[in-house]
Amino acid sequence: MGPGLVVMLADTDAGSLITAAQSGAQWGYSLLSAQIILIPIVFMVQELTIRLGVVTGQGHGELIESHFGRGWAWLSVSTLIVACAGAIVSEMSGIAGVGLMWGVPMWASTGAVTVFLVGMVATGSYLRVERIAIGIGLFELVFLITMVMSNPDPRQMAEGLATFPISNPSYMLLVAANIGAVVMPWMIFYQQSATVDKGLTVEHIKQSRWDTAIGSVVTQLVMIAMLVTTAATLWANQEGGVDLNTVEQISDAITPHLGYDAGRILFSLGMVGASLVAAIVVSLTAAWGLGEVTGYRRSLGDGVKSAPWFYVVYILVLAVGVGIVLSGVNLIDVNIAVQVLNALLLPVVLGFLVMLSIKALPEQHRLKGRYMWTVIIVSTIMCALGVYSGIMGIFQS
Repeated sequence: MGPGLVVMLADTDAGSLITAAQSGAQWGYSLLSAQIILIPIVFMVQELTIRLGVVTGQGHGELIESHFGRGWAWLSVSTLIVACAGAIVSEMSGIAGVGLMWGVPMWASTGAVTVFLVGMVATGSYLRVERIAIGIGLFELVFLITMVMSNPDPRQMAEGLATFPISNPSYMLLVAANIGAVVMPWMIFYQQSATVDKGLTVEHIKQSRWDTAIGSVVTQLVMIAMLVTTAATLWANQEGGVDLNTVEQISDAITPHLGYDAGRILFSLGMVGASLVAAIVVSLTAAWGLGEVTGYRRSLGDGVKSAPWFYVVYILVLAVGVGIVLSGVNLIDVNIAVQVLNALLLPVVLGFLVMLSIKALPEQHRLKGRYMWTVIIVSTIMCALGVYSGIMGIFQS
């Protein structure tokens, strides 16, 4: 167990938390049911990566090259690296935002985090990195405390669970955004590569499924906690909802209701934990993914001398993220662009995932029968909503 929990904690990154906060601040508890429905969906997607990893012993890029050709593999991994670089910008902007709350300059907070992440990977094995990532990511659970402190109204929550204003474009856009915030392209690449790097085999498939199931529940509990916190503190007190876009705005909005000091401390711990674990995951994903199509050594157990290109790519992805954050660009526009890119990539990534699950696995583990059609239908709906979200994001930006 481990890869599933790590990738799910990374799933609830800075961008996802902002999406959940926006959902609660604008629509109260109306999107609470969507967060619950997404639990089995994210498990369904990531469980396929477990099968592919433990049965074939290959990463996602390797399998695409084996079954669909080198050109498709390069296309898939190239877009993955762009998505990872964009995700790093989101994570570093979250860390920089928390730093600014406490008077720490952006260069100092992002620089310190980069040094920590490079040192952690350069001096550790996969197992050590995994343990550190889980330990950091569990700080996200502080949002469960903020949820309790916000004193949500049970009656309003019950009404929200039964409210679906699907005729409202703004509501539907946030439905699509929440889907995009839960299933991201780099998650699929990471969990399959991490499963292989950890040395898991078919013997571990049951434990790996439990690992992913627990992670699916945890990541959505964090999303629910953020949504309920902003719904109880902002939406419930201001008619028409509140528009939130940045880390600082979320903190400034909810801390008066939770107590200034306690609210800022809890919020900072949760946001930094979410951003750090996601930064670890997306950087490793880029280094693993590129290695799968170029052939360079890419195991955390190889060390810097034996796998120099793996560490070069890892550091470059971090450097690009920090450079963009410090360049002075509008981080809101950048985050919108990242979300649009992820949404538009979803059909390609899920398409390859489903096809590999049907084509690359032996009969015993192959995706088939009624469950196969369930996966295809759910994936198609998610892709359609993802593309819708992406197109709407382009027009709105």
